[in-house]
Amino acid sequence: MSSKATKITFSVISAILVGAAAYAFSIYRSLSCPVSDLDDFNIFILPDYSQQTVLQTILDRNPDARTKGLERWMNHREYGRRIRSGCYTIRKGADARQITDMLVSGSQTPVRLTIRSTRTVAGLAHDIALQLMLDSASVASRLNDPIWLDSTGYTPATVFCAIIPNTYEVYWNVSPDALLARLLKERDRFWSDERKAKARSIGLSELEVTTLASIIEEETSKSDELPKVAGLYMNRLKKRIPLQADPTVIYALGGERPKRVLKKHLEVDSPYNTYIHQGLPPGPIRFVNIRSIDAVLNYARHNYLYMCAKEDFSGYHNFATTLSQHNANARRYQNALSKAGIRK
Repeated sequence: MSSKATKITFSVISAILVGAAAYAFSIYRSLSCPVSDLDDFNIFILPDYSQQTVLQTILDRNPDARTKGLERWMNHREYGRRIRSGCYTIRKGADARQITDMLVSGSQTPVRLTIRSTRTVAGLAHDIALQLMLDSASVASRLNDPIWLDSTGYTPATVFCAIIPNTYEVYWNVSPDALLARLLKERDRFWSDERKAKARSIGLSELEVTTLASIIEEETSKSDELPKVAGLYMNRLKKRIPLQADPTVIYALGGERPKRVLKKHLEVDSPYNTYIHQGLPPGPIRFVNIRSIDAVLNYARHNYLYMCAKEDFSGYHNFATTLSQHNANARRYQNALSKAGIRK
């Protein structure tokens, strides 16, 4: 080969090597370059997502995200063949390899599930479904399932005891069974030896404490009044006086809640009607906040037997020790209702 041909061949090979090196360097840069410069943010991946949907989800959260290298590394790891649902955190400064490794391994970020005190199983299931990758029907179905209830020791009348409204850390794609198993463990943890001892000291079971707590939670929205209302009903229980709690009558009626409890409502035939039946009803009338349960366990000691909403509609109540005092309070409240035009 002539010297000239050798030089040309060397130049061509050099050009190819330089081009390959440049391409390899560009690949390296795209893989090692941070995908996002934003603060950490979460993406939520559903089971039917494709690789492109995941990439678009990242771009929806950060339009400036550098996804070219991410897509290359995803292809290399064959991510599209084993996409895992869940909530994942895209960390500021994380590169394509780190993010792909996280997604491929399913290293999820737990989410905070806030369970509110609600009046129905359907309401609780709806709240959960808004926060997790669950549909409300699957949660409600399980809570109403006789087989599940029997396996956990609960009944339709006591299912409100199974869950303690609070904030928990769970995985976004948790299954209904796994979620409820976790919540049952949290319920057992809530009922510590100290709380159990307090319940025994006031002569109530855990079910009875929760049942009374559900009533006082319906009676007042004022946290500072809860122990006082609890004390009133404890006084009635001790004296074997019917509780005559309007919320239990409203629960017995079912359906739409009346604005005013009338005499005809007090005659409803139900074990939850505490105007007819002495003592506590068969179970709670709602899911119950921790503060209400603790208010029963630490109820205020006093002599009150009657309560009536204050005529100023502040949400607080007038308390009385005698029926005559209570009737006077009730007249003031009824007059205020009539003036406000509230008849039902």
